[in-house]
Amino acid sequence: MRSDSDIKRDVEAELQSDPSIDATDIAVAVKNGVVTLSGFVPKFMDKLEAGAAAKRVAGVVGLANDLEVRLPFSDQRPDPEIARDAVAALKARLPFSSEHIRVVVDKGWVTLEGQVEWNYQRQDAETAVRRVKGVKGVINTVQLKPDVEPTEIKRKIEEAFRRSAEIDASRITVETNGGEVVLRGTVRSWAERQEAERAAWKTPGVTRVVNQIAIAV
Repeated sequence: MRSDSDIKRDVEAELQSDPSIDATDIAVAVKNGVVTLSGFVPKFMDKLEAGAAAKRVAGVVGLANDLEVRLPFSDQRPDPEIARDAVAALKARLPFSSEHIRVVVDKGWVTLEGQVEWNYQRQDAETAVRRVKGVKGVINTVQLKPDVEPTEIKRKIEEAFRRSAEIDASRITVETNGGEVVLRGTVRSWAERQEAERAAWKTPGVTRVVNQIAIAV
């Protein structure tokens, strides 16, 4: 089991070594393997990239990303302009399903509303608006329309786990309630935990994934 001080040192090094992150004003704290990032960054994408960098470090079992986005004056824009560009970004990324998604902007925060058939469409919608100039954060409330039996969802997820070279399927259990999936068990790393969640989301009919998988330390 790695010490908190070792994890803190490695997270700081990971942030400093990533050229896509401005880590000048980021502070790192670690307690029992849980990393807290505080301070502020100049772009929303910096906040996301910082969180991803922290999760790459061995020994990290949890993350609290408390970074505040403080846009430079040159990047600050009125909400109507942000909304207009966000809608255009959605249409470009999802030309056939963007009409089912609504954009609401409040003080630079973008909320996505609506309903789509597949989780990748919900994820792509969020990805499309993240990089719009002036965005301080994204709240994705887009819902999925379930159309598959729970037993079929469970079977397909378990099959996907067995096919994956990155997942030890014998250590994970799958429970379904309608389109909701609950994952339990233990894995060897954060990456394996995320891969299990991604595999579950790829299954048709899944509307929600509750990931309760623990990381063995």
